[in-house]
Parts: sequence; structure tokens; C-alpha cells
Amino acid sequence: MNHERQAIIAQITALIPRYVLACYPTPLLLARRLTAALGSPTIWFKRDDLISFGLGGNKVRGLEVLLADALAQKASRLVTGAGVQSNHVRATAAVAAHAGLACTAVYWGKPPAHIDGNYRVTKMLGSDIFFTQDNDRESVDSHILQVADTLRQQGENPYSIPRGGASALGALGHILAVFELYQQCVSVNLQPDAIVFAVGSGGTYAGWLCGTKLLNLPWRLECYSVSREPEQVSIQVARLATEAAQLLQLDWQFSAADAPVHGGFIGAGYGIPSTEAAAAIRLVGRNEGLLLDPTYTGKAMAGLLDDLANEQFSEYQNIVFLHTGGEPAFFAGNGDWLNN
Repeated sequence: MNHERQAIIAQITALIPRYVLACYPTPLLLARRLTAALGSPTIWFKRDDLISFGLGGNKVRGLEVLLADALAQKASRLVTGAGVQSNHVRATAAVAAHAGLACTAVYWGKPPAHIDGNYRVTKMLGSDIFFTQDNDRESVDSHILQVADTLRQQGENPYSIPRGGASALGALGHILAVFELYQQCVSVNLQPDAIVFAVGSGGTYAGWLCGTKLLNLPWRLECYSVSREPEQVSIQVARLATEAAQLLQLDWQFSAADAPVHGGFIGAGYGIPSTEAAAAIRLVGRNEGLLLDPTYTGKAMAGLLDDLANEQFSEYQNIVFLHTGGEPAFFAGNGDWLNN
């Protein structure tokens, strides 16, 4: 292993406060049958869906850093929000329960007709639930702050986590994921040309952008938006990455150009299953026995499959697909999973 990179890993890891919740590393697995079905390039899966806490998902990586900060501030409750099928909110509820903290989940819109998927888990874990009554996803942002203010007036010490966990502090947890994957690749003599994953609120991408730059790695980050226009995502990621670098006392300034994003695979909207994602979920499931989710990984895989079919990545020999989790959402609502 490159000694300079190993020194950087040790130095930066020591700077990141963390309450470890899971066992690492998560597996890095070769997708033999999927690769054979596609022809080229070779596809690998980084299985963050197998993170051993709170039904998994890479949101746990960011929450380990946020929980350490919340406990340092002697918080009594975690307050966060998103949509009812949010992986982040479900994981936050599990983190709060594990740490002996209360939790309030702020959801946009009104209560759904059915309690299923991530929403069912969040309620089971004992979280207090608040709906904004506004279908605008951004309504969550102001209501998280309002709920926290109300709780302070009632004598609590709430710790607010932005929608989807997208914060500079949370992004630090994903830098550690970069270090982890790099070490795994060295151990199996793998040199990925690209890391592919879904991007929503931007925290994961921000961490991977910083981590890749820290180690000066040659792989590209190919990210597919699942929630908003690519230009908006790039701006958000650049801001979070810059702020994360500042927390590590690095004088880095990222721009939107440093964080390109692929669009065109959101479908009818965030959290709404798409035909393309359903086809991608079936393909991966029937070739690898691996379950993707309809909100994040299914849509990112749909984008990857389309770009491979159109020879957009013809120069790549090895691609690592970051499976960020989210399987509970597969068991919510109606998805077109069975049609051939």
C-alpha cells in the first residue's frame, strides 16, 4: 500500500470524531453474472447495504460522526427529517434508540394511508412524528428548526440534523468510506476506473469528493441524481465538500464543476418508483440475488445501465457500484417489480 496514502488515512481518521456503530469494512464483491450479462466492464458492489446497524445503509456512516457531536453537546434528542420512506430518518431513529436519546422525525406532507417500509420501522423505534402538511420537500428544512426551537422552550436539548443528513460534519463519515474502499482495492489488486452511486441531498458525494482528493485517487465519481436537477446537486455537493474540508483544516474550495452529476433518471419524482429503476432492480436481482431499492440504488443502476448501453463508459474496465442501502423502501407502496 502506498505509504503516503496510508499516512494520510491515519492522520485524517484521527481528526474525525466518531461513535462507531457498525462492523467494518463492508464487503466488496465481484458481480460475476451481472458482468457476464452486460459484457463489459467488470462490475463490483461495495455493500454498504450490509452495514451491521439499523437495517444498514451508508447513512449510518455520517450518523456515527453526528452522534459523537450530539453526545459531546449532551443532547437529549435527535431531530431530523425527509420523506416518510427516508433511509436517513429510519437510521437516525435507530441511532437515537441505541444511544438512549429521544428522536423526532419531521416529514413533509401529510400522514400516508399505509404504514410500511422505512416509516413502519421509524415508528416502531419510538420516534415522535411530525408532518409539515406541505408537499414541498423543502418545508422539512424550516420545520426541523421550528420543532427544535419548541423543544428548547420545553426544556430539552435537541440536536438538529439537516434533511437527509446532508451536513459537512456528516460528510466526514463518507471520507472514511473512501479510505476503506481504497484499502480493500489494494488488498485484491483492483484498480477501479469509476465509483458509481446515487446522489440525493449530497452528503455522500461530498465525502467521496473530499476523500478521493485527499488520497489523490485516479478513479472518477459517476453520480446519478435521484431528487433534483443535476446543476442544483452539484452546487450543494461543492458547498458541503468545501465545508467538510474546512473542518479538517484544509484550505480547499470546491466548485460545481468539481462535482458533475448525471440527470435524467429521477422519473416522476423523488421517491416515486420508475419503470427504468424497476427493470434495473429485476436485472440485478435475477443475476446476483442482490436487492436494490426503488428510490436510490435502483435509479442509479438504471442510469449506469443506460450509459453502458450507449457506450458512455467504454474506456472503463472496472466499476464499483456503491450500494448505499435502502431495502426497506422496497416493501412500501406499489412497485412494478414483477413484469418482464
